[in-house]
Amino acid sequence: MKEDFYEILGVSKGASANEIKKAYRKKAIEFHPDKNPGDKQAEANFKKAAEAYEVLSDPQKKSQYDQFGHSAFESGGFGGAGGSMNMDDIFSQFGDIFGSAFGGGGFGGFGQSQARGKGGNLRIRVQLSLKEVANGVEKKIKVRRKVQAVGVSYTSCGTCKGRGQVMRVTNTILGRMQSASTCPKCNGSGQTLSNRPSGSDANGLVEQEETVSIKIPAGVEEGMQLKVTGKGNEAAGNGISGDLLVLIEEKSDDHFVREGNHLHFDLYISVSEAALGVSKEINLLEGKVRIKLESGIQSGKTLRLRGKGIPDLNGYGKGDLLVHVNVWTPKTLSKEQKQFFQKMLEDENFIPNPDKSDKSFFEKVKDMFA
Repeated sequence: MKEDFYEILGVSKGASANEIKKAYRKKAIEFHPDKNPGDKQAEANFKKAAEAYEVLSDPQKKSQYDQFGHSAFESGGFGGAGGSMNMDDIFSQFGDIFGSAFGGGGFGGFGQSQARGKGGNLRIRVQLSLKEVANGVEKKIKVRRKVQAVGVSYTSCGTCKGRGQVMRVTNTILGRMQSASTCPKCNGSGQTLSNRPSGSDANGLVEQEETVSIKIPAGVEEGMQLKVTGKGNEAAGNGISGDLLVLIEEKSDDHFVREGNHLHFDLYISVSEAALGVSKEINLLEGKVRIKLESGIQSGKTLRLRGKGIPDLNGYGKGDLLVHVNVWTPKTLSKEQKQFFQKMLEDENFIPNPDKSDKSFFEKVKDMFA
């Protein structure tokens, strides 16, 4: 079971953005790989802190995490959190968190590691039916993305000597500190283009169509975002591919209305069915269910069928199906029907009471509207 992001950073759920940033900076400095060379546990803690900060520092991701927990970022990662982060991603995204004393690349040695450039992210929208939301689905989507052209070649950047970063030494209150920044010549890729095939762009990339398989878990909601790591545009040289960001859209359903994990369904019955009671079959998203309506049921009655709704994204069972009973009143009546209802109004003994029923009277109603 994954650790709670708030516990990793040592802050409460009510912590401000500034408090979260300070807490992450403290953890990052404590577990920085250059400060703990060869310490695998420190490196693991360093990555955990970065992953927690990536989510909690973003208002949208933080809101999704507060609502759904780690499940919001499973199956490739919802809201943009892609699971375990690598060091290049951390320094690329959060290098400035360490402050001027440590530069963009951190302490000494690790800052000299190659900081590869990253390709651009791609964004698409995927529409899901309510049935697909309830059961989960695997979608195969055609995406046009940039990839390295056939025959392209690169050479090591002469400015950064293939490291992707240029180093500098500055004097601080803590002494002489070595820091790093992205190489301006190769934009962090560590390589420059030496052979550009015909039809490719300035980075040796061409656009091509690719079919991407996206697994969407049951219980997702409108507006959630799924990140498919590495399926965005490729980067030049040995850079890291961008990500494919998939925005979830939910189609309206002809029969059910969704409210969180619950479903609402309007069931219409006739006056005679309401008076005598009836058994009704309802088609669910999967299968069918039969419900029995007692005699004398009133319009506006709501019946709750437990566990017949949408699965919870966190795996905590399913929501319910709420059946709203509506008694349908006919707009036109035959002569006999009008006389019958007129007799009802004139009959002093006819007093609507759910505790009493005139079986012969209701049988007549049923026959008239059958």
